[in-house]
Amino acid sequence: MSAPDDMAAFVRAVEKGGFSPAARELGLTPSAISKLVTRMESRLGVRLLNRTTRRLALTPEGEAFFHRAQRILADIEEAENEVARFRARPRGRLRVNVGTAFGYHQLVPALPEFLARYPEMAVEITMTDRIVDLVEEGADVGLRTGHLADSSLVSRKICDMERVICASPAYLERHGRPGKPEDLLGHNCLVIAGTPQFQRWPFRFPEGVREVAVAGNVSASNAETLVQLAVNGLGIIRLADVVVGEAIAQGKLEPVLADSHHVEPLPLHAVFPHGRHRSPRVAALVEFLLEKFSDAPWRVRKAGR
Repeated sequence: MSAPDDMAAFVRAVEKGGFSPAARELGLTPSAISKLVTRMESRLGVRLLNRTTRRLALTPEGEAFFHRAQRILADIEEAENEVARFRARPRGRLRVNVGTAFGYHQLVPALPEFLARYPEMAVEITMTDRIVDLVEEGADVGLRTGHLADSSLVSRKICDMERVICASPAYLERHGRPGKPEDLLGHNCLVIAGTPQFQRWPFRFPEGVREVAVAGNVSASNAETLVQLAVNGLGIIRLADVVVGEAIAQGKLEPVLADSHHVEPLPLHAVFPHGRHRSPRVAALVEFLLEKFSDAPWRVRKAGR
């Protein structure tokens, strides 16, 4: 085995948290992974990992080497992909980082079609609403909602999402349909917990956009909980249409105050480290996402739109 093989064994052991999971991915035995890492440490003359029976811990030298090695291996892979992309179908493992709303409601249901189209590919999904460093996480592509902060990442816009205010028919029958934004003050409004901005819902008034402070008897840490509570008639919610679109299409929820609500478009971007956009795997996923979602098929559309 060569130095890049040693490096790959070391990087995957760190990323996976142990020799055994790294061995399964690389098709080797745990002892073989351990020997490769030990050989590299001997060659470098430093200890990179502190090993215990339960976990691996990077030494300061290992921390520095790990991040540089990740970039080197990514560059090697990118160089190989660059040469192969004109003659080969996308193949291999694609690591995707995605937020829970788009991931759960759209990406996961679409994955069988994507993998049927590219049977030589495998997808590894990390679903979190925490913004992660794609390079440190070893991800090939991230799907991010909202306006992007300045960074070294390459981006491709997929679509715009919009927020929708809605409630179940049963709730509206019992408590009445709000006719103007101020009516929400007399309704049970369910919100995301721990984020004060989600308790102020914006509306268009003649003088401009103004917020109405809402309140209710339940807050939750995730949108899916609020959707279920609203479907069961507990209150009114304001969430992205990518989350509530299916329930509205099925008649389980109904939009309210659509004529005055300020929807606050939320752009969805695919982002990737510089150079990864030339990867056949990344390009295949981005083109698939544009094909499936660029027109926001979940959109709650008004007549004439």
